[in-house]
This record gives sequence, C-alpha cells and structure tokens, in this order.
Amino acid sequence: MAAEDAGRPALLDMTPGEIAEAIAPLGQPAYRAAQVYSWLCRGVGFTGMTNLPLALRETLETSFRTGLAVIAERRDSRRDDTRKYLFALDDGERVEGVRMTYRHGHTLCISTQVGCRMGCAFCASTLGGRVRDLTAGEMLAQIIAANGDLGGQRIGNVVMMGSGEPLDNYAASIAFLRRVRLPEGLGIGLRSVSLSTCGLVPEMRALATEGLPVTLSVSLHAPDDETRRRIMPIARRYAIGEVVDAARHYVERTGRRVIFEYALIRDVNDRPEQASRLAGLLRGMQCHVNLITLSGVPETGLLAARRERAAEFERELVRRGVSVTRRRQMGSDIEGACGQLRRRSGGKE
Repeated sequence: MAAEDAGRPALLDMTPGEIAEAIAPLGQPAYRAAQVYSWLCRGVGFTGMTNLPLALRETLETSFRTGLAVIAERRDSRRDDTRKYLFALDDGERVEGVRMTYRHGHTLCISTQVGCRMGCAFCASTLGGRVRDLTAGEMLAQIIAANGDLGGQRIGNVVMMGSGEPLDNYAASIAFLRRVRLPEGLGIGLRSVSLSTCGLVPEMRALATEGLPVTLSVSLHAPDDETRRRIMPIARRYAIGEVVDAARHYVERTGRRVIFEYALIRDVNDRPEQASRLAGLLRGMQCHVNLITLSGVPETGLLAARRERAAEFERELVRRGVSVTRRRQMGSDIEGACGQLRRRSGGKE
C-alpha cells in the first residue's frame, strides 16, 4: 500500500450502517451505502459501481479504499478438486486460503491472521510467528475473491482454519461472523461456518455467549496434558480438562455439536491406549472426532501415523462409542492440507 493510501479507511471493514455514516458528509442518501456494500461483496471496485453517480465514485476513489483482496497466485491439486490461493492484501502482506469442491458445493478455508503465534509443533503457519491480525474485512475479502474466481458459483461453506488462531483475533473474528451472514452481503448462514481453535479457554467460553451458531472445532491432538504440551504450547496455559470443559460449556449454551480435531502423529499420539483415554475424556459429550492424516511440513520433523496404526486408533474410538471419521486429506500435493498453510509466493516466504 502506497504511503498516500495508508490513511484511507477500507470500506469493506465497515458495516453498511458504518458506510452510511462515512459517506453522509458527502451529501449522500443512506441507500447509497447499501449499493456500495453490495458492489464490494461482488468484488467490484469504485469505478465499476455503475449505479452510483460518477462524482461519488471519484470521491470514493480518493477518500477510501475498497479493502478487496487480489489473488496473487493459484495452485491446483492434481489429486482432487482443491485450489490454493495466495491473497495479496493492501499493505503487501499475503495469506493463503484453500477452496475445496465437494458434491454439495464449495468450501473455503480462510486465514484470520498473517502467521500465527500459537507454536503448534506440526503446523507451518506458525513457523514465522504472528505478523499481524487480519481485519474482519480482510477475512470477507478472501471469500469475495474466491467467489470471483468461481465465475458465477459461490462459496457456500467457510472454515476458519487457515493461518492464524481465530480466537487470538477475537474481536475481528466475531465481527466477521456477524457480517458474513448479512443478506445484503455474502449471505452465508453461520451453520455453514466452522471456527477452529487450539483451545483458548476464556475465548471459547465467550464465544458461547455471542449467539452465533457456528460449529466450534477444537484442535485437541492429544488425550492428556503431558503429550499435548509436547506438541502444543497452549497446553502449558490451559490444561486439557479446562479445554474440554469449555467445549462442554459451548455445547450446553448453543446446542451445537463440537468437533475435536486430532492429527495422528507417528509414535506421539497414535497408540490404541491413547484412543481409549480420548474416548473417556469425551464421554457423554455431544461431539465428533475428526482424525487427520498429518500433512508433511519438512521443518517439523514429524511424521504421519502409519496406516494400520491410524485404523486401529479409529476402531478403538468406535468400539468405545465415539462418533469419528478419518478426514479425507485434500490438497497435500500443493501444500494446501491441514497444517500446511503459510504465506509463500512461488514456494518462498
């Protein structure tokens, strides 16, 4: 972003009501804000907002930024219907997102921070630390850009599982959730949105009070504190019992089933007795376990559990009455699978 642009606010960071307030000094009626917001959510810049007077478009161009993102790179998987995007933001920072196509439609995995500071041992997003938080508008902008790439189709489901910890960027993540469902905007129902957390307990409990019916996905990855501390630094702050209690609280307050993510790491968390312990930890909760094949991140030195060990782990959970699936690994050949996202251009940071 050029220095002269730095002071211009991004309209996509505003609600329609806030846009109305922002353009009121320009002598514009309130309905213009709805028009502007509708154009933005279609990925259209100021010059393309053809139902606005030319003078207003020119004033908007000099007074504001759209806040839209640009797709800097695309990479398509040769194995499945996965496309990875590198989104360029106004300040020159970049984040990755992944579009996955299923029979029921398109899902987009979005980032909530540039980088991440959670330090999980198996994750590429955290290798360079957290650079900065994304705004609510920058989260919306990723969906808008992906919609534009679909050529008439639309993203129907969103997973907040790209780079960053959504609950470490709590205010912006909540603002995003409130705006993504606006019918005058993207109109994505919150039951079609999943939010992933590594287990920030106070924020999990706060989310339960927001009245936002999203699916909460908790990255657990271990059935005990000792193992979890080896691979997830957040476990030194919140014990696994606290995390599970916060998840139970979420179920009780919202009536929504919680998803527990569990990446099977060879010789770390993949033993049958650990599956048994996990089942006991989750007993009686309205939840589901997603078993994940660990994706390759060379810097971590960690390996995926062997196939037979993963199958044995799954069978033990089923035997103990746990709802469980092994997640289909998508996009691993383009570093677009779970835990592989970072902010690389042409394969470089």
